[in-house]
Amino acid sequence: MFLYEAAALGAATLWALTGLLSAGPAQHLGAIAFNCTRMVLVALMLSVWVALTTGWSSIAGDHLVPLVLSGFIGIFLGDTALFLTLNRMGPRRTAMLFSLNAPMSAILGWMVLGEHLNATQIFGILLTFLGVLLAIRFGKRKSQLHKWESIRGPIWVGVLIGLAAALSQSVGSLIARPIMESGADPVAASSIRVGVAALGLLALTRLPFSWVKPAGRLTLPITGIIALSGLLGMGLGMTLILFALSGGEVGIIATLSATTPVVMLPMMWWRTREMPALGAWAGAALVVAGSALLFVS
Repeated sequence: MFLYEAAALGAATLWALTGLLSAGPAQHLGAIAFNCTRMVLVALMLSVWVALTTGWSSIAGDHLVPLVLSGFIGIFLGDTALFLTLNRMGPRRTAMLFSLNAPMSAILGWMVLGEHLNATQIFGILLTFLGVLLAIRFGKRKSQLHKWESIRGPIWVGVLIGLAAALSQSVGSLIARPIMESGADPVAASSIRVGVAALGLLALTRLPFSWVKPAGRLTLPITGIIALSGLLGMGLGMTLILFALSGGEVGIIATLSATTPVVMLPMMWWRTREMPALGAWAGAALVVAGSALLFVS
């Protein structure tokens, strides 16, 4: 009865889990090297899957340029900014900042596509932004000492990079939306987008700058964690959300999939042995409430 809703919650849970899985390897390798490794592995997985399911036939010639642009902005720029934020702000704050891609998408749809925003949706957008601000400003107690709650560098830099990650994701999705509405196979489209990001990151790591080089050695265990992170987040997670959207109500599915910041909190509590602060719970709850108003109205 609630199979599609359970799939959406499953996707949110997987995305929260991959955020925690990625924190250690991203810190060890650096954001660029970590994201490059992850994208190459995911691109290979997706390409094999599409080849086995003959999904390439759904991609028309006029789909390629928008998908390449969407992959460059949404995944190459967006995911790189996301993992730069992860290294600076920790997984909890990064998840909160990235959740702003939903209201950003609504605002861009209104500005670019002329989509209507009613009063309830506007209130949902404001509520989501308020929740993120609350979780970042009051989401940590002084007694919390785990490194995931530490902020590296100026907080405003981390917030700006996180906002750039969310905005890039929103713009990338906006570019890809007409292609997906035309009936293109979602896994085939994703493989192109991820492939573009992988090529861009490979080119970036060849530049003669120290900040694009690996900060640590790529070992087999770390490679395994990165592969697992990509498989769970971009493979199984996206499959679950597509399945949920195939039979569930879009507003409810989108709201449930936006619960990642809330789902992450008990995971962090279990992993760090430190109970998240009240501000973290309240901020995450406001984000979910804002998303509900945004998607269901």
